[in-house]
Amino acid sequence: MALTPEQLTALQKYDTPTVCNVIELFDVRPRSTGYMDRHIESCFPELPPMVGYASTATFRALSPPRAGDAYSGLDDQLAAFADCPGPPVVVFQDLDVPSAAATFGEVMCSTYKAFGSPGLITSGTGRDLDQVRELNYPVFTGGTCCSHGDCHILSVNVPVVVGGITVYPGDLLHGDCNGVSTIPQDIADQIADVCEEFISAEKHVLEYVNAGTPTVDGFRNAREAMAADIAKLKERVSAK
Repeated sequence: MALTPEQLTALQKYDTPTVCNVIELFDVRPRSTGYMDRHIESCFPELPPMVGYASTATFRALSPPRAGDAYSGLDDQLAAFADCPGPPVVVFQDLDVPSAAATFGEVMCSTYKAFGSPGLITSGTGRDLDQVRELNYPVFTGGTCCSHGDCHILSVNVPVVVGGITVYPGDLLHGDCNGVSTIPQDIADQIADVCEEFISAEKHVLEYVNAGTPTVDGFRNAREAMAADIAKLKERVSAK
């Protein structure tokens, strides 16, 4: 079931590492899966977290499309936004390895945002970063490139591989300056509430070490208090 707009807004209050910490409490997937690797970085780390559902596509730019122009696949992609259970995060797999040209620029990002997209992720590269920054539109890439080459969209609403993980159409995504993670849909409605409690648990250590003149024994006590609170959280969410 898709999250409500209020639940999506609540998720946006928290950074992606905290979301990942909370996902681990539920034991629904191995700790080393479900998040994108270092090849996917935020172009605008100052922007707030991006939350939405994957609208996937594949992309090439090394050689011209057999038919149509550079933007001929964009109509089908925008139409596919209607299949998303919520705000569509555009997720591109660049099939050129290495990337031959930029997946996105100002025109594409302006278009996506106008159609309700909260952000974009590509395994390839991007351009027009100054202009896209002005849009306050989060983009996550594997780098930059000045040209769009012979860019064209091959397919939409297909599984794609980006940042070392497979992203399926409709996957719930959370991304910020630290990276991008999927959120398992069966626990998504619980994540925001548990995030607040997880942050409170961490305060045992953070408030202690920031108070000045810490000792090893004092740190140990603070760490044990944090661990105890997190263990209670884990027990509670596991019981649901």
